[in-house]
Amino acid sequence: MTSTTPLKSIMFATALTFGLGATAATAAEKFVLDSSHSQVIFNYDHLGFSTTYGMFSGFEGEIMFDEADPAASSVNVSMPVMSMFTGWEQRTGHFMSDDFFGAQEGDLVTFTSTAIEVTGEDTAKITGDLSMNDVTKSVVLDATLNKVGDHPMAGKPWMGFNATTTLMRSDFNLGAFAPAVGDEVEVMISLEAMKAE
Repeated sequence: MTSTTPLKSIMFATALTFGLGATAATAAEKFVLDSSHSQVIFNYDHLGFSTTYGMFSGFEGEIMFDEADPAASSVNVSMPVMSMFTGWEQRTGHFMSDDFFGAQEGDLVTFTSTAIEVTGEDTAKITGDLSMNDVTKSVVLDATLNKVGDHPMAGKPWMGFNATTTLMRSDFNLGAFAPAVGDEVEVMISLEAMKAE
């Protein structure tokens, strides 16, 4: 990054760039997700008649970043499969069945960043490993930094992001009833993270 790079871009890269440099790791600062204000919303086509939505919330994760060396930063997130909310108990139960996740207590969906490309003053493409249903695939998130600054009520540094991606559920062995029920799943992510104590 040159000296002309906007400050917001530097903060964005700092917060999300994944690095392999162990020597700078000790300078990284830890931010943890605010589970009460972090959600993943997904939707898919249902037989061409409607768009059906679901959500994961209350998940955990952390961002380790070093303002002086963004290449030493990383981000990872995990959420219990069984925390999924669909708004209809029978649908949620079906998703947890052997037709889809065959979910058991403790099963997780995880994302770990592997690369970042800053694309604008407050935008970036974040590549990472998404693991669910015993399958790991590389995915790209189109991310936007919403805000970095002191939280007015918590009184400490805070940051917030939005991101989107599109997944093929069959890539994760979740392709039951495709293509009648859409294989393509649109994913919208919004999260907040606070500086760790």
